[in-house]
Amino acid sequence: MCDSCSQIDPVTGMVMNLTDLKRCIEEVIMIPLDHKNLDKDVPYFANVVRCFSFTSTTENLAVYIWDNMAKALPASLLHEIRIHETDKNIVVYRGE
Repeated sequence: MCDSCSQIDPVTGMVMNLTDLKRCIEEVIMIPLDHKNLDKDVPYFANVVRCFSFTSTTENLAVYIWDNMAKALPASLLHEIRIHETDKNIVVYRGE
């Protein structure tokens, strides 16, 4: 889940148009990651993460999504990335 804490635009009544957000999620998360072997098929995990002897952990996935969503969204719109691996195993990343 991508979460935002930005102010509501007084003209549109929205923080962000949901159609635009869905497009960003599709382009940044779904197309590059869905049905992929992250460690082999996604350059970030195959090259960058592996250089540091890490694997595609949920924590690393949250950082990847944060970095790429932050580039795709308007400045300071992104608040956190929350990944639910199971009902009890959740990663929250706030770009820290």
